[in-house]
Amino acid sequence: MPITVGHDTAKTRKTLSVNGQSVSYYSIAAAEEAGLGNFSRLPAALRVVLENMLRFEDGKTVSVDDIKAFSEWADKGGKNPREIAYRPARVLMQDFTGVPAVVDLAAMRDGIVALGGDAQQINPLNPVDLVIDHSVMIDEFGNPRAFQMNVDREYERNMERYQFLKWGQGAFNNFRVVPPGTGICHQVNLEYLAQTVWSDTDQNGDMVAYPDTLVGTDSHTTMVNGMAVLGWGVGGIEAEAAMLGQPISMLIPEVVGFELTGAMLEGTTGTDLVLKVVELLRARGVVGKFVEFYGEGLDRLPLADRATIANMAPEYGATCGFFPIDDETLRYLRSTGRDEDRVALVEAYAKENGFWRGADYAPIYTDTLHLDMGTIVPAISGPKRPQDYVALTDAKSAFTREMEETFKRPMDKEVAVAGEDYTLSSGDVVIASITSCTNTSNPYVMIGAGLVARKAAALGLDRKPWVKTSLAPGSQVVSAYLEAANLQEDLDKIGFNLVGYGCTTCIGNSGPIQKELSEAIAEGDLVATSVLSGNRNFEGRISPDVRANYLASPPLVVAYALAGTMDINLATDPIAQTPEGKDVYLKDIWPTSQEVAELVEQTVTREAFQSKYADVFKGDDKWQDVETSEGETYDWPPQSTYVQNPPYFQGMSKEPGTITNIDGARVLALLGDMVTTDHISPAGSFKDTTPAGQYLTDRQVPVREFNSYGSRRGNHEVMMRGTFANIRIKNEMLDGVEGGYTKGPDGGETSIFDAAMAYQAAGTPLVVFGGEQYGAGSSRDWAAKGTALLGVKAVIAESFERIHRSNLVGMGVIPFEFTGGDSRTSLGLTGAETVAISGLDTIQPLQEVPCTITMADGTEKTIQLKCRIDTAIEIEYIEHGGVLHYVLRNLAGAA
Repeated sequence: MPITVGHDTAKTRKTLSVNGQSVSYYSIAAAEEAGLGNFSRLPAALRVVLENMLRFEDGKTVSVDDIKAFSEWADKGGKNPREIAYRPARVLMQDFTGVPAVVDLAAMRDGIVALGGDAQQINPLNPVDLVIDHSVMIDEFGNPRAFQMNVDREYERNMERYQFLKWGQGAFNNFRVVPPGTGICHQVNLEYLAQTVWSDTDQNGDMVAYPDTLVGTDSHTTMVNGMAVLGWGVGGIEAEAAMLGQPISMLIPEVVGFELTGAMLEGTTGTDLVLKVVELLRARGVVGKFVEFYGEGLDRLPLADRATIANMAPEYGATCGFFPIDDETLRYLRSTGRDEDRVALVEAYAKENGFWRGADYAPIYTDTLHLDMGTIVPAISGPKRPQDYVALTDAKSAFTREMEETFKRPMDKEVAVAGEDYTLSSGDVVIASITSCTNTSNPYVMIGAGLVARKAAALGLDRKPWVKTSLAPGSQVVSAYLEAANLQEDLDKIGFNLVGYGCTTCIGNSGPIQKELSEAIAEGDLVATSVLSGNRNFEGRISPDVRANYLASPPLVVAYALAGTMDINLATDPIAQTPEGKDVYLKDIWPTSQEVAELVEQTVTREAFQSKYADVFKGDDKWQDVETSEGETYDWPPQSTYVQNPPYFQGMSKEPGTITNIDGARVLALLGDMVTTDHISPAGSFKDTTPAGQYLTDRQVPVREFNSYGSRRGNHEVMMRGTFANIRIKNEMLDGVEGGYTKGPDGGETSIFDAAMAYQAAGTPLVVFGGEQYGAGSSRDWAAKGTALLGVKAVIAESFERIHRSNLVGMGVIPFEFTGGDSRTSLGLTGAETVAISGLDTIQPLQEVPCTITMADGTEKTIQLKCRIDTAIEIEYIEHGGVLHYVLRNLAGAA
């Protein structure tokens, strides 16, 4: 459909000729000539946002003063937190977050009909691509049948969801689905969907060029910033509003410049580089900020490595990690099969409109830091956070220290494994997985892993028998070049057979480990470990049997599978022995940079990308055979345990309410620092003894068919019961208890869900207390949706991560931050308190309000809280009960 742009002013709209074709664009230089400010030294990442303001300036949603604010940003040294309305060009989804988003859209169609509107008013106005990548689980591994068997099980488990998504594809305009077995959404985006510079016709029929921008319902949407496409993760709630035409309300961000110099040394990888970047930026503190990479080091940094760094922006806390357009961007576009006219447009537009990184590129940054890539060494991160960087030479001693200080368990305990001729000890690697968009998008580390496997297999080495090995590439192109190099055969020899194209272990879909291993781990209370080439290693995420999780490059994942333990110095100790008893060291099987580069040059071809993406939306026979219903509104199947009509819009009035003070609230949970969205809304498996398991059991769903929380996000009944239910979450209201438990109204220990329902039945509002970095991690909107549906009115924490704060507001839950050095610990909170927060009936953005805490003994403490309703439009969202209610009422009113 035609794009809609703002004022067609002669002052800023110019024409560019590319390969004999004329295309219009909104010129930043012309804005300067028109007296709107000096934008010459804005970082490229911010110039993308400025262009958005020029293109959509209408005097209302976007004003001339909004444009001038970018010049003031530069004048003020990179700071001017003015609220602006930003409109991304498109939306990207994956199925775990996409299914509930489409559920919401379907429910909104029901809702607008109930309010007297037309169902067709609920349609994406911006292009939406949903890639099914989160559903494949590793049930089968280490054999040639693994891929097909896992695919078959995926369809068996998820047919209801796939039928629903197929309905959505037919029912909604501007909505495409990339079928299962194609790849991971971020890698498909990088390799195929993204264009760096977009072009489309406007409402006047004229062709307009503009930067490719997006938001995605997955935090690692940031990966595409590696090819100068500005994008970041938002919750499904915010993405739905964006696709329905609602601009994203944001503050002009600070931009931290990260200078890269030098060159990577022999034996190091892009993964080693990004783990150091994560450590440095997390220590600097870049939450809510853009990070832009610059410096002469970029001249030697392949786009695959840039994408790896950009991918992990959520891990270092930034909104995005952006790389400007340069010659390497053009090379990547060309090599991945983009049309030559597109490549020419990208170059001409970037140079004409000031987006090009040339030798004279020297923007103003809010702050800067520097890294010499020549100092990078092989490394891993773990055991619980991506920023916990460990040089490979220190990995063994670091693990020993973790055992003593964190896990408080002995290293030397051994447990016999039933039916096997080996014992299991703490530190043993039971999962080694080459997985995730972060690294499988990078041919240098994937070819490197294949070469490690080739050299190991040639020496007669194999994975240790207790290691569950898997290879889950982010796209079919990876298989194409591994097969072209004959490396897949070598990977197969040591157990890294293809298990599927999807997120797998990185999202918690590692599948069960051998039953006897699981029992041995439980019997000995062992600290089993995993090593994965992913981006997340939070507690309870990877496997319920694994306590320590480490992020590593794909070649190191292979090496740890051969070693079978973290209790080893891979840099100096022999990792295995040949059948003849000869020690083999890492250096014996590690490829040279030249070996890797030569194979990449030979096998990663433009033709492979063009071939694999030729029918990307078609899918295999299984997808084509999926039958679904038709119609403007969805015929919700009452028996479904995957897709249910959510209660958000049922019985909704035409007029919004008002924000009221919170009085007499009880504490549902008292949580510590770094409570992630995985803690709040886990994605992985669950047992029949949990509230979610009991719900399914009551509906005759066998345990084998439970699937995962992530796959059941279309059913609010399951997800409410899974909120705050991570097996490793620690509610400080209880001593020494892990999991989703709290104290109910009677003071007795009970599940979070049962307590919340009891409070809800009594009409008692709830609050949750937290520490620093509350809501870190994935963008999952269910962490906010579940919080809201449990009856939580406010979350009070020391600090919030960006996406989760926005999601809470989007669901009508008010986030508050402690002030004046107060915290749950300094106040001596136990969870037995009653909480009242006033001043909300006249609230303004970022206002401080009084909070009175009544202790169990009746004494009172009054403190000041900072209300993290950050912008004026967010006040309206809260008044309406959430952003989707706001959009729905506006659409119904326009009918």
